Amino acid sequence: MADSDDIIRNEAESLLKGGLKTAVYPRADDQNMVIKITDALKASDGSLEQRLIIGGFTLEPVEYEEIEQACETCMYYLVHRRYCELPELDLPVEAEWSCNLWRI
Repeated sequence: MADSDDIIRNEAESLLKGGLKTAVYPRADDQNMVIKITDALKASDGSLEQRLIIGGFTLEPVEYEEIEQACETCMYYLVHRRYCELPELDLPVEAEWSCNLWRI
């Protein structure tokens, strides 16, 4: 039986594979952009779709400024849970996914 994280992760993957357009760019490469994106997340309805869109999620790592940005290399990624613990996202993810708030 799938747990709630697996259900949400599968739904997110289905939305992304189904062509959901997300805000992959601009990347949050400075504090002002981090604030802009996290403020947009806070102002959203908090739905899975909005977190994926505003968070700029992709199913594969994003190559940005010569760095491959994947969830598994982000400081907010919980390896054993396969989870993004960034409070504004708070989302089950896969290691190879990426979002525009990626941080090392």
